[in-house]
Amino acid sequence: MSRFVITIGRYCGSGGSSVGRLVAEKLGVNFYDKALLRMASEESGISEELFAQADEKLKSSLVYKVSRQIYKGELIPPESEDFTSNRNLFNYQAKVLRQLAEKESFVVVGRCSDFVLKDIPGIERVFICADNETCVRREADRMSVSYREADNRCAKLNKYRSEYHRYYTGNEWTDPRNYDLMINTSKVSYEEAADLIVEHMKVRGLV
Repeated sequence: MSRFVITIGRYCGSGGSSVGRLVAEKLGVNFYDKALLRMASEESGISEELFAQADEKLKSSLVYKVSRQIYKGELIPPESEDFTSNRNLFNYQAKVLRQLAEKESFVVVGRCSDFVLKDIPGIERVFICADNETCVRREADRMSVSYREADNRCAKLNKYRSEYHRYYTGNEWTDPRNYDLMINTSKVSYEEAADLIVEHMKVRGLV
């Protein structure tokens, strides 16, 4: 079997991470999410805390609305004052992803991986969605918060993910043209969604 990569974008509350883990289990490959921050830290020598802080800084920034930092594969050298900039931290995460794709098959959630790895042979780009009612109810249960709090959280997180994706890729996060498969988990269980992804991989001859 040749190498493959399954990237998963997801609405908050849609169960994308849970589906991704199930797919990885079914196919016997690694699942990556926030572990990429640690790996990027080890690759660059930049503290993992800075990588985590970068995401938080971007969440409160308006820079998305006036500029773009579309990923092109470049890295900023250590002697530059921009070495620990948000852009370079993203670039190191992307470098780790591309290195992983050269040596193993895996499932990854988020991190604009659908764009970073778009030219990798054997890539399957998946987007997991669900209707707002379903997403909010699931998030309220998962976080043990009120429906209103969960609704606000979902709206803010989806807005952030959309802007983050547009900032680093120049693409619209939910544009179906950027994905090979889109699944609505309001209609199917997480297990069924994982089976659909595996079956689609088989149809494409990737597993």
